[in-house]
Amino acid sequence: MSQEELQKIKQKNYAEAIRYMEKAKKTLEKAGLDEDHHYNSCRKVRNACKKAHHGVLIALDAYLLLNGMEKPKVSKKVDDYIGQIGKIDKQLSKDLDNLYHTLYMLGCHDGIQSARAVEIGFDEAYEVIDKIKPAQTV
Repeated sequence: MSQEELQKIKQKNYAEAIRYMEKAKKTLEKAGLDEDHHYNSCRKVRNACKKAHHGVLIALDAYLLLNGMEKPKVSKKVDDYIGQIGKIDKQLSKDLDNLYHTLYMLGCHDGIQSARAVEIGFDEAYEVIDKIKPAQTV
C-alpha cells in the first residue's frame, strides 16, 4: 500500500473510532452519577461500553492493516485480535486483554456502575485508538 492509502485508512478509521467514543461518552452522561460516583443506569453503562468497544475494534482493524496483517474475517472476538496483534506488539496485546476485561466484560456484560472503572476502560480505549492517530486528522 502507498503512504497515501495508509494515511487514508488512518484518517477514516481514527475518525470513526473517535465518533463511537463520543457517542459512548454522551450515553454515559445520560446515565447520571450519584454522590458515591456510581452511574444510576446500568443499561446506559452497558450501551456506552458497547459503543466504546466497537470503536476500539475499528481502530484495531486499521492497526492490523497498517502493519500488513489481515483483520479477523468473520469473527469480532477479541481473542482473534489479541493473537494477531501479539505478533506485532506484545505489550499492546496485553493492554488489549486488560481493556477487554475492563470495558467489555465489566462494562458491556456486567454493567458495572463504578464511574472510576468505566473511566479507566475509556482511557485505555483512547490509548489503543491513538495507535492509529494520523499526523493530521480531517
